[in-house]
Amino acid sequence: MRRSAWPDALAGRRLLVVQTSFLGDVVLTTPLVSALRERLRPGYLAVLVRPEAAQLLAGHPDIDEVLVDDKYGRDGGVWGLAKTARRLRRARFDVAVSPHRSLRTALVLAMAGVPRRVGFGSARGAWLYHVRVVRDPERHDIERNLGLLAPFGGPPVGTPRLFLPVSPAAEARAAELLPAGAGPLVGIAPGSVWPTKRWAAAGFAAVAAALAADGLRVVIVGSVADRPVCEEVARASGGRAAMLAGQTDLATLVAVIDRCAVLVCNDSAPMHIAGAQNVPEVAVFCATTPALGYGPWHAASTVLQADLACRPCGRHGGHRCPRGTEDCMRLVPADGVLAAVRDLLIRRTHARSAAS
Repeated sequence: MRRSAWPDALAGRRLLVVQTSFLGDVVLTTPLVSALRERLRPGYLAVLVRPEAAQLLAGHPDIDEVLVDDKYGRDGGVWGLAKTARRLRRARFDVAVSPHRSLRTALVLAMAGVPRRVGFGSARGAWLYHVRVVRDPERHDIERNLGLLAPFGGPPVGTPRLFLPVSPAAEARAAELLPAGAGPLVGIAPGSVWPTKRWAAAGFAAVAAALAADGLRVVIVGSVADRPVCEEVARASGGRAAMLAGQTDLATLVAVIDRCAVLVCNDSAPMHIAGAQNVPEVAVFCATTPALGYGPWHAASTVLQADLACRPCGRHGGHRCPRGTEDCMRLVPADGVLAAVRDLLIRRTHARSAAS
């Protein structure tokens, strides 16, 4: 079939998008999902993610069903791969689009017998895709993902927009957890899966304490796994920030970030969630750099980072500094981060005054 004929031929058909990588990668896939919905007009659109990401997409207006591949749990290993492929085969998808570049993903889709499969030429199982798209290393990951629209007429015109839904139930839970007061809310997200992507806890604590002294409401957010570092930040800040880490499920975390005026964070999933909720970020990049394609998407956001020749030391960072110095995590000054937050808050106030 000619590529130009795909959009019309797929109208009303069954479409699958696969992104079983990290939470942030799922967020960065949402513009692709929305563009595919608009361009192809499928009768049914499903997204396959890991279990922990399912809450992010629940209720998304462009998604009919969120499917789960527990590849590190009950769907792990060769038998789990085969089981996932059987489930997808029974769903009888007409086309699959995969921004995820793992060999497992390519194998699952091939074993599921999806008749039209689109993926990146740099994917480990690229030969298993019918159409292989060039992934531009110079572009933001959102734009790279949108490159997968090449066989369907190309990326949409205009600036892509991230989007995550906020359910009424999550909104209500967030409202119960947030500190009382009328001052703007600032979120502090000091966690990351990768230790070398975490800015110093003392830096986050100094920013939290100073913002609280300015009269702002400050909340520390994160997962259960982030709780130890978040508690360290809370203690070092003198208890001036409300500790929410480990107290929210993912849907509630999105609702909390949605209420923030600014989020202070690392290169992590909360940074991308903030971008999806149109919340500007002050992001500290340690082992990684925005040039890798995963920087903040919000136009007003600010990135702070140490100017070191050893950065980036890996695509995801790592569990320890290869040089043993942790300079990238120590050399970003707290006063620089604080100044960036205050600047964003001033700009927010001016924008609201101009609009009133």
